[in-house]
Amino acid sequence: MRHVTLGDAVQAYLESNLQARSLGRPACAAIGIATPVLGDWLAMTNHPWQFSVRALREQLGLERLLMLNDFTALALALPQLGDQAKRQIGGGAPVAGANIALLGPGTGLGVSGLVHDASANLLLPIAGEGGHVTLAASNALEFAVIEILQARYGHVSAERVLSGGGLVNLYGALAQIRGVAIEPLTPAQIMQRAQGSASLEPGTAAGPASDPIAVEALNLFCGFFGQVAGDLALTLGARGGVYLGGGIVPRMGRGFEQSPFRARFEAKGRYGAYLQAIPVWLIDSPMPPALIGAAQALAVPESMLTTV
Repeated sequence: MRHVTLGDAVQAYLESNLQARSLGRPACAAIGIATPVLGDWLAMTNHPWQFSVRALREQLGLERLLMLNDFTALALALPQLGDQAKRQIGGGAPVAGANIALLGPGTGLGVSGLVHDASANLLLPIAGEGGHVTLAASNALEFAVIEILQARYGHVSAERVLSGGGLVNLYGALAQIRGVAIEPLTPAQIMQRAQGSASLEPGTAAGPASDPIAVEALNLFCGFFGQVAGDLALTLGARGGVYLGGGIVPRMGRGFEQSPFRARFEAKGRYGAYLQAIPVWLIDSPMPPALIGAAQALAVPESMLTTV
């Protein structure tokens, strides 16, 4: 780890950038962080940093320091995303003024959204921890995978499969089910091996450079992702659309569009038609949109950064 504390990382950034750009030190800052923001003391879920927000503000010499969940920051940026920063994955047109859902796998599974306040005609961001909802199985293979993970972790959350570490979990569980010996692989290596196949579609013959277990793991990943995204869309009534963030899905390229994601997103029985109409957009921007959202958060009253 390059920096022992978040304060060290911010100080290093300021020292290397402000002088080069002839800028003064900022008076206030907003930082999106991958953990629940529930008080002064924050401990990151998938990173060793722990700190006091008050002490960090004093260390940095700031008049105001706003800490918010990283996906809350990303949610605030959604209305400003241009067409060049997103790609539609099925569905129709968004309903104006309707709620919007956001989720995305990376080191964890971030979940947020924007809820429409009709009285003020505003979209208010949600700060929640939806990545830790209990994962459900829809077929015998998924049940067998969850059973293996349950023996290892106890509670099997959506994040246990929909994250970089989750892809590794799927790969290992499938190898155990298939009785195949595998070598330890990183999430990037699993994706690389899976993409040696011509398609992510189930039943497609693997190419010579592919790993059949990796292909199956990536298909399972996309199926679970569609299921969880559909659940979130129903929960929020997200007829304004569902946005997919995080660092994993954009690396799948166009293959994601042929994956089981969209079919599983819509596979909700009597509410299939409801979900068929909802557009899903994959965020694919060279600049992290969450930076825009974090800056925008400074203009939003903290009471409006809803915690659920």
